[in-house]
Amino acid sequence: MTPEDLADLAHLRRARDLIDREFARPLDVPTIARRALMSPAHFSRRFKAAYGETPYSYLMTRRIERAMAMLRAGTSVTDACFAVGCTSLGSFSSRFSEITGETPTAYRARTHEAVVAMPACVAKVTTRPARGEARPSSRNREATPGSAA
Repeated sequence: MTPEDLADLAHLRRARDLIDREFARPLDVPTIARRALMSPAHFSRRFKAAYGETPYSYLMTRRIERAMAMLRAGTSVTDACFAVGCTSLGSFSSRFSEITGETPTAYRARTHEAVVAMPACVAKVTTRPARGEARPSSRNREATPGSAA
């Protein structure tokens, strides 16, 4: 790996950290690319090569992840939508369903006792949405105490 590649990775990590930290702010690819000191097109290609998804997809996954935690805590779907930086309830619901396999309302209505019983660090990993993974049926979506996660 060349020194330029290492520098690019450091810039990409800085941009990813910006997304993780500022997910609720209005962020777009050009703004994030500036943090990585790259053009938007080059940044998008390098980010996808490094992290397996586009910067916008990563941002939306982080937003949905945060919304899931809020919904488990009883926040309304509308409040969760706007709190994580989405500006359209319809787009939020569509993306939530695409990533998690169920609507935000259905997710909020389900019981989440297993997640409540887990340490926060385990719950974060267990409930993290992931694109492209096979999703278990909604009855078995959360790990139950004593089962392998």
